[in-house]
Amino acid sequence: MKVEPGRRGEAGMVTAETAVTLTALVAVTLGMTWVVAVVGIQARCVDAARDTARAVARGESVDAGEEEGRRSAPEGARITVRRGGGVASVDVVADARPSWPVLSRLPAVTVGGHAVVALEPGVS
Repeated sequence: MKVEPGRRGEAGMVTAETAVTLTALVAVTLGMTWVVAVVGIQARCVDAARDTARAVARGESVDAGEEEGRRSAPEGARITVRRGGGVASVDVVADARPSWPVLSRLPAVTVGGHAVVALEPGVS
C-alpha cells in the first residue's frame, strides 16, 4: 500500500470516527425512546385522573371511581380523590422506571396527572 506524503498515521481514522458516531447515535436514540415512554406514562396518569374525577362527579363512590381510574392508570399508580366544594379533585402519581436492561440504572421519574370536575346536581 502506497502512503501519500503528509497522510501518515491516519489509517483507520474513518473506522474510529464511525464507531464513536454510531455509539452516540445509539445513546441518543435510547434516550429519546425513554423520553417518549415517560410522556406516555404521564398521559396515562392524566387519563386516569380524568376518568376517576368523572366517575366520582357522577355520584359513584370513591372506591368505584378509583377502580375506573385504575383501568387506564399505569401499573403501581397512586390515586388520591378529594370531594368537596362542589367538585371532585383527583391526583394520579406514578413512578416511571425503564424496563430495558441498558437503562435499568437510571433513576425513576415521577409523573402525574390532575383533574377537577364539577359534581353533577344532586351529588354531594
